[in-house]
Amino acid sequence: MESSSAWWPAPVQAPAEQPAEPEQQDLSWPTHEDLGRSGPKQSRNKRGGVAGALAAIVAFAAKFKAIILLLPKLKLLTTVGTMVVSVAAYSFVFGWPFAVGFVVLIFVHEMGHVIALRREGIKASAPMFIPFLGAVISAKSLGRNATAEARVGLAGPILGSLGAVVCIGIWQATGNDLWRALAFTGLFLNLFNLLPVVPLDGGRAMAAMAPWMWFLGFAAMIPLAIIFPNPIIFLIVLVAGYETYRRWKLRKTATPQQQAYYRVRPRDRALVAAVYLGLIALLVVGMDATHLTRTFS
Repeated sequence: MESSSAWWPAPVQAPAEQPAEPEQQDLSWPTHEDLGRSGPKQSRNKRGGVAGALAAIVAFAAKFKAIILLLPKLKLLTTVGTMVVSVAAYSFVFGWPFAVGFVVLIFVHEMGHVIALRREGIKASAPMFIPFLGAVISAKSLGRNATAEARVGLAGPILGSLGAVVCIGIWQATGNDLWRALAFTGLFLNLFNLLPVVPLDGGRAMAAMAPWMWFLGFAAMIPLAIIFPNPIIFLIVLVAGYETYRRWKLRKTATPQQQAYYRVRPRDRALVAAVYLGLIALLVVGMDATHLTRTFS
C-alpha cells in the first residue's frame, strides 16, 4: 500500500518555469482528419487514397470475374429460371395452379432421360424449358448402341407416367379435379411422346425394335398435322422428316460402326417391345379413367 504522506501539501513556493517538452514526431498513419491538411502529408494521403481505391476496384473485379465464371456451372439457375418463365407463360392460358403442376410433370419426364443417360455413363445437362414446346436436355450421345438409345428414350415416359400416377392418387384422396386434369394431361403427353418417329421417345425405342417404323410414324404425323394444325406439330413433322432421312441414310452406308450400333439381341428387342407396348396400353387406360371435359365459363 502506498504511503499517504506523499499527498501531504508542501510549502508554497514560486512555480518554476517548466521547460517546454520537445515536439513529438507523428509516426502514425494518416487519419481521416489529415486528408484536409496541406503540404507533403496531403500528397501522401492522396496517393494512399488512390492506391486504396484501386485495390478495392481490383478486389471487386476479381470477385465479379469469379462470379461470371461460376454462372455457367450453376445449371440449376438455368433450369429454375426457365421453369419460372414457362409457368408464367402457361398461366396465361391455364391459370397458375395448373401451370405449376404441368411444368413439374414435364420436369419429371425429362429427369427420366437425365437419369438414364447418366446410368449409361453419359453426362447430361439439366433440363431447359421452352414455353409451349416443353423442355430439352443436351448430351453428347444417346448411348453406345440402339438398345441403350431405347432405354434412354423410354425412361422419360416411364418416369413421367409415374408422375401422372401420383396426380391420380392425390385426386382420389382429395377429390380435387385439378389433379385429375393434371393426371390426364401428363398421361397424354407421355403417350404422344411414344409416337414411333424421331426425335420423339417412341422413335428412340424404334431404333432397337424396328427402324423401318420411322417411316410409318412420319406418315402418321402428316394427317395429324392437317387435322390438328398447330406450330408444335408442324415443327415435329419438319424435324422428323429430316431425322428420318438422315438416320436411314446412315444405316444404308453399312459401315462397321453403324452395323454394330443397330445390332440388337433378340432378347433385348423383345424387352423393349414389351415395355413400349405395355406402356402405351397403360397410358390409354389411365387417360380413359381420368378424362375430364373442360368447361368454359
